[in-house]
Amino acid sequence: MSTAPEDAGPTAAGELAAEARSWREQLAPYAVPNRWRAGLSLATSVVPYLLLSVAIYLLLGRSLLALLLGIPAAVFLVRSFIVFHDCSHGSFFASRRANAWWGRSIGLLLYSPFHRWRHDHAVHHATAGDLDRRGTGDLHTLTVAEYTALPRKARLGYRLARNPLIMFGVGPIVAMMIGPRIVAKEARPRMRRSVLATDVALALIVGVLVWQIGWQDYLLVLLLPALLAGSIGIWLFYVQHQFEDAYWSDAEDWSFTDAALRGSSYLKLSAVLRFCTGNIGYHHVHHLNARIPNYNLRRAHDQTPALHDVPTLSLIDGIRATRLKLYDERTGRLVGFREAKLGEPALEGR
Repeated sequence: MSTAPEDAGPTAAGELAAEARSWREQLAPYAVPNRWRAGLSLATSVVPYLLLSVAIYLLLGRSLLALLLGIPAAVFLVRSFIVFHDCSHGSFFASRRANAWWGRSIGLLLYSPFHRWRHDHAVHHATAGDLDRRGTGDLHTLTVAEYTALPRKARLGYRLARNPLIMFGVGPIVAMMIGPRIVAKEARPRMRRSVLATDVALALIVGVLVWQIGWQDYLLVLLLPALLAGSIGIWLFYVQHQFEDAYWSDAEDWSFTDAALRGSSYLKLSAVLRFCTGNIGYHHVHHLNARIPNYNLRRAHDQTPALHDVPTLSLIDGIRATRLKLYDERTGRLVGFREAKLGEPALEGR
């Protein structure tokens, strides 16, 4: 594991790029799509989600089981998102056309424009852990200095945004229903078309469903499981890069390899939870080589001893990490508001 030198000149930059290429090449054997594994992933994600949605509708008004089925429906929608995510990297299928077709289709289940999301997520991979290039495809994070320099109202707004009740309650509404509907003025034509085409398709689909089953049933059958899945997704994205000693660096010293190995967590879960989350807990592997499909991530990790010495979080660690709000440049750690407010060292008090 390397650390970028203080003065990353042409030679140092070249060495860092070579190290990144070396990792990609070392993991290349796992970055080979398998159509049978891909088919199995679809059969255990999109298919059960659709079947459960039908079951929820048929049971509405007859049994409380209808609402309880919303929980597994949300889980299978999370797994469907992992397929969508892999398609955005072109890793799920060998065929570029198949990745794009399935990505656009599953994007409708997630209320998300595929091409725009793919672009923003690619930016995230290129800038994760870079203090100078925050803001696209990531979770908005301020440094302690930036936070303390804000006026009172802006600090209150940031506190609200980072409050777990807001982040995981209101966050999915913003992330799934509102944000993806907006087209930035400076967006490229393809990104603009992606958003507008998705919006039109969703308007037609939702309109027909509401006409056929009513808006109340639509909310219960499709929207509530989607929002629950969104909450799970936000938490997963949070713990992948928001842990106490996560790697952050200025652009001049930023290292792709360190961002992957020190800035992306290994969320160590049980077999059941690995299934539910589509192996995305092996996030350090994913950031080293984004062309590895989810069904190969665990094997890549297990068979590469050098990947075992990375930041590892348990489920409890991941839940506790939600207290972290700001990056303290003095200590190189993420801290909570108490430390920032009182000026306490990051390792003292909570």
